[in-house]
Amino acid sequence: MSDKRKFAFDKVNFILLAIGMVIVIIGFLLMSGPSSSETVFEPDIFSVRRIKVAPVVCLFGFLSMIYAVLRKPKMTEVPKIKEE
Repeated sequence: MSDKRKFAFDKVNFILLAIGMVIVIIGFLLMSGPSSSETVFEPDIFSVRRIKVAPVVCLFGFLSMIYAVLRKPKMTEVPKIKEE
């Protein structure tokens, strides 16, 4: 009998989750920048990077995290010896 515990995730799942989280963080960093106030208008809030690119990067990161959670790890089974 094997003492090895069976987890829902394997090493690859955790690596994919970490990569997805890094992609989401990069997307949020792309969204950041100077903000407008009541006295000063900052036209950079409507830049392509903040309006289009960053949300797509975040979406890609979230989708990759969903894939990492739903990915089924490969089970390696040891062949059982038939005893007579």
